Amino acid sequence: MVKTFEMTLAGRPLKVQTGKVAKQANGAVFIQYGDTTLLCTATASDKPREGVDFFPLSVEFEEKFYSVGRMPGGFKKREGKASDNSVLTARVIDRPMRPLFPKDFRNDVTLNNLVLSVDPECRPELVAMIGTAIATCISDIPFDGPCAMTQVGMKDGQFIINPSQKEWDEGDLELTVASTRDKVIMIEAGANKLSDETMIDAIYRAHDVNQSIIKFIDEIVSEVGKPKFTYESCAIPEAMMDKIKEIVPPSEMEEAVFTDDKQRREENVKLITEKLIDAFSDFEDYLPLVDAAVYQYEKKTVRKMILKDHKRPDNRRIDEIRPLSAEVDVIPRVHGSSLFTRGQTQICDIVTLAPLSEAQKIDGLDPNVTEKRYIHQYNFPSYSVGETKPSRGPGRREIGHGALAERALVPVLPSAEEFPYSIRAVSETFESNGSTSMASTCASCMSLMAAGVPLKDMVAGISCGLVTGDTDDDYIVLTDIQGLEDFFGDMDFKVTGTHEGITAIQMDIKIHGLTRPIVEEAIRRAHEARNFIMDTCMSKAIAEPRKELSKYAPKIVSMTIDPQKIGDVVGKQGKTINEIIDRTGVKIDISEDGRVDLCGTDMDRIEEAKQMIKIITTEFEKGQILTGKVVSIKEFGAFIEFAPGKEGMVHISKIANERIDRVEDVLTLGDTVKVICLGKDRMGRISFSIKDVPSDK
Repeated sequence: MVKTFEMTLAGRPLKVQTGKVAKQANGAVFIQYGDTTLLCTATASDKPREGVDFFPLSVEFEEKFYSVGRMPGGFKKREGKASDNSVLTARVIDRPMRPLFPKDFRNDVTLNNLVLSVDPECRPELVAMIGTAIATCISDIPFDGPCAMTQVGMKDGQFIINPSQKEWDEGDLELTVASTRDKVIMIEAGANKLSDETMIDAIYRAHDVNQSIIKFIDEIVSEVGKPKFTYESCAIPEAMMDKIKEIVPPSEMEEAVFTDDKQRREENVKLITEKLIDAFSDFEDYLPLVDAAVYQYEKKTVRKMILKDHKRPDNRRIDEIRPLSAEVDVIPRVHGSSLFTRGQTQICDIVTLAPLSEAQKIDGLDPNVTEKRYIHQYNFPSYSVGETKPSRGPGRREIGHGALAERALVPVLPSAEEFPYSIRAVSETFESNGSTSMASTCASCMSLMAAGVPLKDMVAGISCGLVTGDTDDDYIVLTDIQGLEDFFGDMDFKVTGTHEGITAIQMDIKIHGLTRPIVEEAIRRAHEARNFIMDTCMSKAIAEPRKELSKYAPKIVSMTIDPQKIGDVVGKQGKTINEIIDRTGVKIDISEDGRVDLCGTDMDRIEEAKQMIKIITTEFEKGQILTGKVVSIKEFGAFIEFAPGKEGMVHISKIANERIDRVEDVLTLGDTVKVICLGKDRMGRISFSIKDVPSDK
């Protein structure tokens, strides 16, 4: 039976239909916010996937160009690989949904979001987030929902709930918050140096709106929700855990994990695992579960040490940052480079500068975003964690980490008018033991400054963790979490910013939400930590952007011409501009508004190209002295080329002071000569003279 549910959300109608389409999925909704329409489905396998020790959840966000009335680019005219925006949206949906599924659930689950139409006033990413939660809640898939999501923008100091695409792109805040009934479960933000207090206010403004959405979801579930199916639990038997503790006492496990060296810890745990495999060699039911059981035992040990004993595996204080080091110019000949190390996490960042014409082209659903001049890319090779996996290109994690570090630096980048370059920063992970994305932020900031990019401020990032007990008041927040504390903890709260304010946040958790005191403490701790990193480490490596670019970086000079003269510079079929490029070796980009960017490594050649363009676009004036090349000789005079496509004629009588019978007696093709403009003759033509050029010129 088709059911329709409606509510008003931030002044716009939100409409949900069930029972109409995709009825073979475990849960499906046709959801419409304004005119933005999506089909959101949730499906699950009947049985758990064999051989996995994790919950196999897949989240998809499918962008279709028909949704904005466009044809896909390329020859196939078919949507291909998911765009970065699709990947990032899927990750934002995944992060609040995953913790609400049972911990011992191993059935495959797929949450799919198909974008059918897009209203610029209602962003499809937000609709997908809400639709996914509803589809899962009304399905028979075990899920401890509901959860809801709200987005907050900001303009002129005022918050905007669920902003339009234009408001989102142009505002000072891009905040997405997911909540359960009582707590915040996910935060994703980009901000223009917002204060901690303003960010917290925005987060809880979104949390309040989420409660109205949750109430709406409850109404839908009460009418059309299915009973949840019974699943096969993959939890470790209690009897096995008791036996393990007899073989490996808690003190032995504590000793194994209590070290600041990741490799030594892993070797210690490996020895314990081998010991248990030998002990359970005759227990067919237990033997396949040994690895998972050791993981659980190690996790409980680490959490108990931190929460009850305030003892971290590497013996740091709760608010202590691992040893830091930073340097720049570690790679020769590149335009900018840096190496940032925090404990056993190490990032090398390399910056490349290029003309604006080499900005990344964006073929997506947002008509306002067609290119990106700053690109941050992140790579995570297997050797960084001591493994031997082959490289298969960037996955969702790499795309997500790169986007976070990119978002962190955008607020402090100079405009294209101030710095007419495309910029690519690549973070290579040399070593990883926790929060490489935040190390990438620090490293990319330094390499950009080393490259001479005039950043408005320095930016650093840090990740805070969390271990919780049985009550909301029983918790401990950790500054600068390493890999073990991330794996076994409850939270990864990444915050980037300047001394002044926040530029980006990415928070995901493994529990059912955070209380406000935890959020506030994490943001405060992150502020203190990033200031410490900038003041004691980064600023000692490089305190401010360099005033000059590397000698290997392209030099770009900008000039403005009359837009009506663009055709003169380009010439017929590009002949004129191509000749300037061939003569000087300078790359030339011309925009519709008459802005001309000249790019090359030799400033003399750039200046030569600039003068050519000036000559082409400037009308000749009486008294103007020019230098040109003889390109044609006639009986009545010679034609002088001053720039590609720009010529003038010197009459035979104006070549020499004495009378000459033949032009060839004085001039030869290819000669370089100086001339003076005499103004217009009786027929309105511009005339030039060689003999009248002042002797001092």
